[in-house]
Amino acid sequence: MKISIITVSYNSENFIESCINSLLSQTYKNIEYIIIDGSSKDNTLNIIKKYSDQVSVIVSEPDQGIYDAMNKGIKIAKGDIIGFLHSDDLYANNEILSKVQKIFNMDKTLEACYADLIYVKRFDISKVVRYFKSDRFIEGFFQKGWCPPHPTFFVRRSVYNLYGIFDLNYQFASDIDLMMRFLEIHKINVKHVPEVWVKMRIGGASNKNLKNIWLQNREILKSFNKNGLNINPIFFFLHKLISRSKQFIIRPN
Repeated sequence: MKISIITVSYNSENFIESCINSLLSQTYKNIEYIIIDGSSKDNTLNIIKKYSDQVSVIVSEPDQGIYDAMNKGIKIAKGDIIGFLHSDDLYANNEILSKVQKIFNMDKTLEACYADLIYVKRFDISKVVRYFKSDRFIEGFFQKGWCPPHPTFFVRRSVYNLYGIFDLNYQFASDIDLMMRFLEIHKINVKHVPEVWVKMRIGGASNKNLKNIWLQNREILKSFNKNGLNINPIFFFLHKLISRSKQFIIRPN
């Protein structure tokens, strides 16, 4: 089973090398590694080129943002399973992709899986800021402000072929829109694994300031409407606030 991992980058010279090394240190080796760079102006591309003999595909060209770059990666990918490792992120240990492979091999009907995630200090990944503990998906969860942590979300390539890729009408919430479509609308067979799979540095595009958080939530409400899902905004935001508050209290085992 081949797993395609897509990393998108733009002016990521501070962290791209640790991201690449996190992927290359995985014990599972049947990997197609795709890096889509948005024509970075800093030293990012020079760092990437140091690993050109270990990266399957390197693309560096202007794009329309992170979701456009991710779509380019999906269209290139030839693996049975597709996952994303963003340029700021790291796998929690070197056995993550081995676990992913075993999970899909154990259940041939499984179409996606996801796990938990920890947010860490941007320049000190040993300091945990927030624990994104997910849960088993139940229909209607998205209307309660729930969603899986997208960097832990691994999907069969056939699902993208059937149900589409990221909607570029959303600048901050296309990953949530995509997972909502796959789980709530198309009801794919999905499994939650109660383990931390990814370390995410704080300060990403969607949550780096209050303005972006507001814009993301406004896009999420538009996504509900587009997908024909009834939503009570007050109920949605109340549940989401309670859920996010707990993430600052709970810590991984």
